[in-house]
Parts: sequence; C-alpha cells; structure tokens
Amino acid sequence: MRRTFPMGCRSPRNWRGARRACLKIAEARAKIEARARERHGRELAEHELAARAARTAATGKKPGGKPPEPPVAGPLAKDQINLTDADSRIMPTAGGGFDQCYNAQAAVAAGSMLVVTADVVQAPNDKHEIEPTLDKLKALPAALGETETLLADAGYFSGPNVEACAKAGVEPVIAMGRQPHHPPLAERFEKAPEGPENPTPVEAMAHRLKTPQGRNLYALRKQTPEPVFGVIKSVLGFRQFSMRGLEKARGEWSLVTMAWNIKRIFALNPA
Repeated sequence: MRRTFPMGCRSPRNWRGARRACLKIAEARAKIEARARERHGRELAEHELAARAARTAATGKKPGGKPPEPPVAGPLAKDQINLTDADSRIMPTAGGGFDQCYNAQAAVAAGSMLVVTADVVQAPNDKHEIEPTLDKLKALPAALGETETLLADAGYFSGPNVEACAKAGVEPVIAMGRQPHHPPLAERFEKAPEGPENPTPVEAMAHRLKTPQGRNLYALRKQTPEPVFGVIKSVLGFRQFSMRGLEKARGEWSLVTMAWNIKRIFALNPA
C-alpha cells in the first residue's frame, strides 16, 4: 500500500511514529504562527513612535538615534517553541544570554515590603503589566488601604501606562529612561523647574520626577522590590520554576511570595 507523508517527513519503517512526529511538527508550527500574531499585536501597541513623541513633549529634547522600525507580521526565522513546556518563552537573562523562562511579577508595599499582588506572565518585557497590576490592587480588601503612588522602573514606562495610572487615581512615578547612578551634584540639588500648564499625564509625571519629592519617591523603588527578589533567590533558594505550564507556574510563584510574606510578617512582629 502506498502512503503519502507531509513535506519534510521521510517514510520510515514505523509509519505511526512518523505520523505522530509530523503531527507534533504541524502543531508546533501552528503555535508559532499564533504566537507570532500575538507578538505582532503586542509590538504594535509598544511601538515607540508614540512614546518618543511623548518623551519629546515632556523633556523638550528629541530622542537620539533613528526612529524604531515598525514590527513585522508573521513568524520570524528565529522563532522557536519548546515542546516540553510550550507556555514558556525564550527571554534575555541577567548577565547576558537567553533561556526558556517565565516573567514573574510582584507589587511590593513600601515600608512593610510585603508582596500585595503577584503574577507570572509570558511577555519578555514589562510594558503590559501596569494595567493588570492596577486591577489587582483595586480588588484588594478596603481594610488594606488605597494605593496612592505606583513606583516602577523604565521597563514599565509607556504613555498608556501613565494614563492608566492617572485614570485609576494613582500617582505614577515611572522612570522615563535609564538614569545614571551618580548624577552631578549640581543636578542633584538643582531647583525644581516650574510645572507645565495643563500638562498631559506624561508631562505631569516628567515634571514630578524632576522635583525633590519625586526623586525621593523614586529612590524608594530601589529599596522596595529589589530586596524581596534578592531574598527569594538567595535565602529562600528559589531560582527556577519546577512546574510546567503557565497556570502551574503561577501557583508556584504564589506559594513562593506567600512564603516571603510569612517570613516578613514574622520579622515585623518578632514578639
């Protein structure tokens, strides 16, 4: 009997095994194409032309370099899929290089350093995590108080994110770019500039970051979530997920942040 095989699959002795392999390849290809469509939509939303215009309006300086190229639709030659855990994604890692990862998120309360919201996402960057975090903060019990200010690094900055904070009644203090570790003394102690008239949310935040109060607020970001992640990695020993699949990874991260909170509550109330 003659049998036909999809392109790229040779006819081995075990036809059933070959058929399963070809079905796996077709399934992986379909997932790569779906993931490419998802990435294209995300990259369109993240396209930096609007952010560059907002930054120009806020700072009065035109960003250097060429404007970013618009995102390309469809799978790229470098697109891959992990057959062991299809929900994970290839992401850049600290120290250079890439690995199969998830992106763990945590919102930490300044002062107590307790994790108040936690999530695991598949996006390699953080530009889409402000609005979900605001929704989670809004859903917290009223007894915990209201969120007044949201501190975040430059990885979370975008015009829509700043506007989402303003709409939620939360004051955003999000870095608009990489800041030097040791600014000149003249810059550190310069007087705050006058605020713009009828500013947009991005312009208002840009002015806030230049005021002493805004700089002091943003300084809290470095000493609030960073120690939490450091202790989770170095003291609790959690450096990688043991479970496969996004939902199981979310459950595992929830347990890890719960363990941190129990440890932190004990430190806050030793008696």
